[in-house]
Amino acid sequence: MRHTIKQKEGETMELRVLRYFLAVAREENITAAAESLHVTQPTLSKQLMDLEVQLGKTLFLRGKRKITLTEEGMFLRKRAQEIVDLADKTEAELMTSDDVVEGNIYIGAGETQGVHLIAKAIKTLHNRYPNIRYHLFSGNGEDVSERLDKGLIDFGLFVGNIESKKYDYLKLPMADTWGLLVRKDDPLAKLECIKPNDLLNVRLLSSKKNELSGWLGYEFEKLHIVGTYNLIYNASLMVEEGMGAALCLDGLLNTSGNSNLCFLPFEPVLTAELKIAWKKYQVFTKAAQKFLEVLQNTLHIN
Repeated sequence: MRHTIKQKEGETMELRVLRYFLAVAREENITAAAESLHVTQPTLSKQLMDLEVQLGKTLFLRGKRKITLTEEGMFLRKRAQEIVDLADKTEAELMTSDDVVEGNIYIGAGETQGVHLIAKAIKTLHNRYPNIRYHLFSGNGEDVSERLDKGLIDFGLFVGNIESKKYDYLKLPMADTWGLLVRKDDPLAKLECIKPNDLLNVRLLSSKKNELSGWLGYEFEKLHIVGTYNLIYNASLMVEEGMGAALCLDGLLNTSGNSNLCFLPFEPVLTAELKIAWKKYQVFTKAAQKFLEVLQNTLHIN
């Protein structure tokens, strides 16, 4: 279903009303939402009905005890949250004093050991400017790219290739290694490494964005993919339950000691470059600019 939300000419959607809508979506109850917003229930109900009239869409299914979102309501919830988050971020940046380095830095990252280097830069910056706050968002490359494009984060840490036309970036002096996560009682666990033909006829879990096609030497579609994931921890639980093996990067899970899992590197070795990126022509806050400077010093980049 294609989502389109049209407003009557001359009308605008107020941030206050979007906050009301989000509160009701969160609480799933008008009374509870009104209490959290410190407004009366009739006032809140009227605002929501006016919003539905304004948009020409039914946003809620109103039950006796619970309010749920319609498909249009779920679409608006995602967009409304993005709008409110961006508005709050912008307001906080504008209110930051010109003489004091403080405020918020928003960083998105895929699952990678490169976060260690980012954490090192954050610790250095925190020691100099303790009033800066850091907000980390975890997701796959598509998630991070989407939030970066919308201005919801300042920096994105990417594994593999990025769109150099859209972003400026720093290349980190390290790389992640691809391999296979298997149970220790899996026959594959007896191997020292995994070669392309070892993956044929194996039930596999794969991240949504795979970068293995060139390494495989055959079409990715020939693999028996039984599921996809964007967070390796969740995928590891599937592996433990015997759903298959997971194509993943090394160093993201502890597979030593009493772990039921083990990681087998690919042969030939396949690595993924790590880059921290930001939008071209980005105007940074003082806090974000200081973070970039510290990161450059950490990487010994002039």
